[in-house]
Amino acid sequence: MKKILDVISEEVKKAFAEAGYDEALGRVTISNRPDLCEYQCNGAMAGAKQYHKAPIMIANDVAEKLQNSAVFSEVSAVAPGFLNMKIKEAFLIDYLIQMQESDKFGLENPGQNKKIIIDYGGPNVAKPLHVGHLRSAIIGESIKRICRYAGAEVIGDIHLGDWGLQMGLIVYELSLRQPDLPYFDESFEGEYPQEAPFTISELEEIYPTASGKSKEDPAYKEKAMEATFKLQSGVRGYRALWKHILNVSVTDLKKNYANLNVDFDLWKGESDVHDIIPGMVQYMKDGGYAHESEGALVVDVVEETDTKEIPPCMILKSDGASLYNTTDLATIKERMETMNPDAILYVVDKRQDLYFEQVFRCARKTKLVKPETELKFLGFGTMNGKDGKPFKTRTGGVMRLEYLLQEVYDEMLRKISENKSMPEEEAAAIAKVVALSAVKYGDLSNQASKDYIFDIDRFTSSEGNTGVYLLYTMVRIKSILNKYKEAGGKVESCKLAATANESAKDLIKQLTAFNTMMENAYVELAPHKVCAYIYELANAFNHFYHETKILTEENEEMKSAYIALLALTISVMETCIDVLGFDAPERM
Repeated sequence: MKKILDVISEEVKKAFAEAGYDEALGRVTISNRPDLCEYQCNGAMAGAKQYHKAPIMIANDVAEKLQNSAVFSEVSAVAPGFLNMKIKEAFLIDYLIQMQESDKFGLENPGQNKKIIIDYGGPNVAKPLHVGHLRSAIIGESIKRICRYAGAEVIGDIHLGDWGLQMGLIVYELSLRQPDLPYFDESFEGEYPQEAPFTISELEEIYPTASGKSKEDPAYKEKAMEATFKLQSGVRGYRALWKHILNVSVTDLKKNYANLNVDFDLWKGESDVHDIIPGMVQYMKDGGYAHESEGALVVDVVEETDTKEIPPCMILKSDGASLYNTTDLATIKERMETMNPDAILYVVDKRQDLYFEQVFRCARKTKLVKPETELKFLGFGTMNGKDGKPFKTRTGGVMRLEYLLQEVYDEMLRKISENKSMPEEEAAAIAKVVALSAVKYGDLSNQASKDYIFDIDRFTSSEGNTGVYLLYTMVRIKSILNKYKEAGGKVESCKLAATANESAKDLIKQLTAFNTMMENAYVELAPHKVCAYIYELANAFNHFYHETKILTEENEEMKSAYIALLALTISVMETCIDVLGFDAPERM
């Protein structure tokens, strides 16, 4: 289905051609002066030089051709040569009916036949999620949903940190605490226990303790590195213990991500490409891509057009150990060989821009990807406290993600309990849904690359540009539709029709922009565009609601048109919040 501005532009282009001018001049935009007109065209200004004619004369010629248009109710030429236009509500209704009858409200699947991998997790095993993981999860999940809605095949990968020194630290610390475990007995040949010798809370205490010791005691760190080497070399007991660490940690991670309404198709980690690395390194050497520099193996990625220094991409350290670069490049290699994506997107802190520039250049130079494969870094800004600095606990530490979500939930429950009388269990369930909307919308409504202030008071407010305001609006629409049903009305039998109601027309215009917005959100990978759209849609509905008698409208055809408009509005809003990754309750 064509986008609304394209349909309107076609009408104006036809008029330009009929008046003897180039139809390309007829491109229409939404008016930047809604007090004067709804749409505008500045083509006459651009055509003045081409036709050696005053722009107002060209505009008058075109306006005359549009006087009996089926699209416009009013067209006027305004000095020095603007075309100001108002649209017919009947035309908008026809377009809206087509949207209603089309799959995805007329979106033409711009992502069709495209396979995309999104890397948007990156937590380290054995460490709890903290607030630093929030943006990657929320933004990545929304981009995944937007791309899927646009018709693309999308694979979300968490890409766990499960193979580095932190594993050796945990294993060595456990060997000191529980030396009698069979995992540390090299002569043990039986079956290892199925139950892990630790809980998630014990595991989360072990790692920071071991990490702290390694920083203060070189001998301790040496032993941890030895344990890491044994694990990566395949020592049986160490591998079995590592699997326990993974199982316990991933179970907890899945629970915490589920609380964010975030899920991954692949739960792969750095360990999955461990066996690929030697072959990849040899390939880079044999191909003449990699060379030694101060004992390390590197690939030069500098380009003639660089205006800043781009260091070489290190593949192996001087001691032969691999790095994040190595595992990321091996992961790209594995993804290309097993899934052959058209694009791989990384949703990561924007401060890693240089790192990904090196990795991407290296992947291209060494031909790990096809020339047409898109490698894209979607860097996001930091989540800051009210002081404008990175968000911390009151004691100055990094806050666990579950504690942050609990704070927002508690505040939301307090507000719901104060304002409404409802059973405690229902209030708790509603608070959980609304709190998630507050957190997600508070984040996604900002352009991803920008820093933002995490403000619980503002995010949980039912007024202003917040997720809570959107949900209140949706609950209000649902309530009206339910009352209509309770009075014997059938929502599905209601038909869209022109109403000569200006606030209804404004709501209709906002609805007609849906497929344009969603295509832009996909092309630009920009959840904030969905947020901006749904906020304007909510405002348009609330303006209509406050100015219009809906359920008490005596004209049944008019009432039916209003109800049909509300039913379409709630459907579009539900689609928007779904791609943003949250839901709406039935009541608040």
